[in-house]
Amino acid sequence: MTARVGRHFLQIPGPSSAPDAVLHAMARQTMDHRGPEFGVFAKTLLADLRKVFRTERPVIMYPSSGTGAWEAALVNLFQPGDVVLMAETGQFATLWRELAERLDIKAEFIPGDWRRGVDPGAVAARLKADIKGEIRAVCMVHNETSTGATSRVHDVRKAIDATVHEALLLVDTISGLGSMPYEHDAWGVDVTVAGSQKGLMTPPGLSFNAVSEKALAVARAGGMRRSYWDWQAMLELNATGYFPYTPATNLLYGLRAAVDQILAEGLEAAWARHRRLADAARHATQAWGLEIQCEVPEERSNVLTAVRLPDGHDADALRAAILKNFDVSLGNGLGKIKGKVFRIGHLGDVNEPLLMGTLAAVEMGLKLAGVPHQSGGVDAAMRRLVETAG
Repeated sequence: MTARVGRHFLQIPGPSSAPDAVLHAMARQTMDHRGPEFGVFAKTLLADLRKVFRTERPVIMYPSSGTGAWEAALVNLFQPGDVVLMAETGQFATLWRELAERLDIKAEFIPGDWRRGVDPGAVAARLKADIKGEIRAVCMVHNETSTGATSRVHDVRKAIDATVHEALLLVDTISGLGSMPYEHDAWGVDVTVAGSQKGLMTPPGLSFNAVSEKALAVARAGGMRRSYWDWQAMLELNATGYFPYTPATNLLYGLRAAVDQILAEGLEAAWARHRRLADAARHATQAWGLEIQCEVPEERSNVLTAVRLPDGHDADALRAAILKNFDVSLGNGLGKIKGKVFRIGHLGDVNEPLLMGTLAAVEMGLKLAGVPHQSGGVDAAMRRLVETAG
């Protein structure tokens, strides 16, 4: 094997690279998770997590991937045969639907073309037609990582309220939290689903449910049989700083360091940084003459840019050339758009030089792979960053 020189660029849209402070924090000896020190540590961390979710309500944490948090939200609220409304915005919306169906929940899908976010008007129209009130919830993905499309959560909430429908609102912001504006309380979200490995800059293995009082009341009255995912068991012990089973202690150390970094920068400042870097990446893509997967400019993600290649060119072959020659990992296309797009991640612990290095590798890779494009994408991004500096 050829020895690598320099640092590998992990520019997939999650898991994102963990800051050194997070990695160093995880390298300490494991704490007694039943001891007094841990109780103080966990209570403080859970309280500070609420600041990131922008909520005064509880944030429940599980040792799991984001898929576990999807399941936790569903089994606490619904029973087999219940109906939920979902929207086809991409691969992750599709996977959440499939999980619901495995639990015998009837997931009604509003069809989509994988090039835009959730249409609030389509949600309102379906709820208005639900004369019997059978739809228990609207489940949506805030930032669809497979396509780079961001849905307008607050507009969907307004659409639900305008119909005077009792549907709950469940939102997956696994890739949006910490990187893009998100307001659990102000937007009227009932359950927010999130994970540690993207904007929270912590290795995979932690997932979250932020829960409204309305959702908690529904869970107390019903839901499926559950044990590991039960909100009530978690909340009772979390109030004292403990968990009903062994937590992922060293991941919590890392999360503590990541939350400290986010709060030190300021959440709004982190959102602005991601917006500025995403804007530069989009300028590069357009200068190359390539197409952005998300067709609606206002819905383009600040977490990643999904780039379509011209017909007849394989995005996975391009990614392989960039990895082989420049040691930069880019995200692959998923599901319906596999081989058609590549995804540039610009989330988490990322700054201007890191983005510029990534875009330079992409432009060199386009030339090596023989993909038709115009040169000058890196220059366009650099000019944009200079224009928006300060």
